[in-house]
Amino acid sequence: MRELEARFADELVVIGVHSGKFRAERVTANIAAAAQRLRVAHAIVNDRRFRIWRAYGVDAWPTVVLLDPAGGIVGAVPGEFLAGQLVPVIEDVIAAFDRADAPGGVPLRRGPWPLRLPPEPHGLLAFPGKVLAAPGGRLFVADSGHDRILELQVEGESSQEGGTRARIVRVVGSGRRGAMDGAADEASFDHPQGLALAPGRLTEAGLKREVGAETLFVADAGNHTVRAVALPTGAVVTIAGTGYQARRSNEAGMGRRAALSSPWDVELLAAAPPGAAGPGLTAPDALVIAMAGAHQLWRLDLVTSAVEPWIGTGREDLSDGPSLRCTLAQPMGTQLVGRRLYFADSESSAIRSADLDGRDGPEVETLVGKGLFEFGDEDGQGGHVRLQHPYDLAAGPGPCGAEALYVADTYNDRIKRVDPATRRSDVFVGSGKAGHEDGDAGAARFWGPQGVAVADGRLYVADTNNHAVRVVGLDNVTPVVRTLEIVG
Repeated sequence: MRELEARFADELVVIGVHSGKFRAERVTANIAAAAQRLRVAHAIVNDRRFRIWRAYGVDAWPTVVLLDPAGGIVGAVPGEFLAGQLVPVIEDVIAAFDRADAPGGVPLRRGPWPLRLPPEPHGLLAFPGKVLAAPGGRLFVADSGHDRILELQVEGESSQEGGTRARIVRVVGSGRRGAMDGAADEASFDHPQGLALAPGRLTEAGLKREVGAETLFVADAGNHTVRAVALPTGAVVTIAGTGYQARRSNEAGMGRRAALSSPWDVELLAAAPPGAAGPGLTAPDALVIAMAGAHQLWRLDLVTSAVEPWIGTGREDLSDGPSLRCTLAQPMGTQLVGRRLYFADSESSAIRSADLDGRDGPEVETLVGKGLFEFGDEDGQGGHVRLQHPYDLAAGPGPCGAEALYVADTYNDRIKRVDPATRRSDVFVGSGKAGHEDGDAGAARFWGPQGVAVADGRLYVADTNNHAVRVVGLDNVTPVVRTLEIVG
């Protein structure tokens, strides 16, 4: 759509009609925040009751309807499309209405359509997408709205009562949207999301252990690429993706020649432990990629640069089973615990897992959630749980020392805690009302949290629409939410 808007800047007026599937997507403030986060530069109408949807006979997300200057329907295109498919049609309509005898006597009026966009967020962060926490107070933030990555050092008490302060150690990215590789202050990203930190320097033969060297992998969602940041220098290089969204499904490739589709998270995979057997096991030094746009998990071999579909057929649905027969729905967050990979399957509002040592390869099962149109805000167990478009999850200590999953239940404005052993889900923090308020678990407010990470007994939350990072102590009897104070 951006390509069409740029090509026909004086002739084409785009109006987004938002007929939201999820309840949270029907709230005007949420739509406005999402439009600003995604840099939408056209008008949007909130079709919360699906009246426009029905009037134009729409039955699929997305659908493009082309109208002529007289208001007549030229045609409709359901599903994903290429700009080139509509270019000749639009050119024909322009030519017809440029004539003196324009259809219906309605001539084409050229010129930009007046539009007032909201002001840019003021502050250090803008729509942070994901966070990555490491021991020793290290914290990486995908400052998605500013197209850069921040490395922070959490230092201790802030000026706020009971708050926590962090200092900026490094900024990776110029802050200009783009796809340029290079030094930390020259490289550019486009809406970076998931992060993974590995020891060693990335070479043509994979990760090489060197004292003081680390590699930060970045899911650069807007560029449809995976990037690698060499630490401590901050130099950036693209290791997978062409820079254009994949148009064909299930098409493997090599490194920068492989087309990806909205990679939203990355997770480092190690070799299978001694004694493990069976096809489909991860190769040494590999990344799993949450390929949200393809409804799959892909695998990137860091030694050979091979990129391929790994889990999911590519059909959008929720069904369990072996890796090449199960279906996923927009996976957007991953967390590896031992030989089990947990992931947030956003469009099905589910938390799922893949046993990497399954007899016939990775075996997928659903922990909580039910299906594409089963969503809400209900605690419970297994299929009785209702989430609303969770974006991310992180493993950390739960009650009585048991392992728990902390879930960014994005559209419910809450953080949930899931016990993977019992498949029980409960509210951990957040009142469920959108806002920015610190305090005790039930009183604190978030607005569209999209990222979570755990380290050193703390849960860090990328509170996306509040342009903030929030901190929750996991060792407190009653969890308390505070806003992280970030200083230069």
